Amino acid sequence: QVQLAESGGGLVQAGGSLRLSCAASGRTFIGFVMAWFRQAPGKDRGFVAAISVSSGIKSHADSVKGRFTISRENAKNTVYLQMNSLKPEDTAVYYCAGGFSISTTDSSYVYWGQGTQVTVSS
Repeated sequence: QVQLAESGGGLVQAGGSLRLSCAASGRTFIGFVMAWFRQAPGKDRGFVAAISVSSGIKSHADSVKGRFTISRENAKNTVYLQMNSLKPEDTAVYYCAGGFSISTTDSSYVYWGQGTQVTVSS
């Protein structure tokens, strides 16, 4: 089993920045592809970004390209999501997920965190 715990969410004004962290414990973190998803009120959970085991492959949703960056530190069992130029439409609960292949679909991921709320005010 892998336990994932997100942190770093909060309230920020439009144009501001936040960095989300996801700490993994349990089974080795190194073998997993990691991803971030988000779910806004009344909407389905959607893909934000994913990163391969070695960080050699990264994928970002079109809606966040150029503003958000996913990264990971395997030595710290942690994956990050740097979010810049935040917009009100980025308001959502952000979830960290772990799986075995890079995918934009949430059903491909096995392990999930509890989520952290990000609210962007206009």
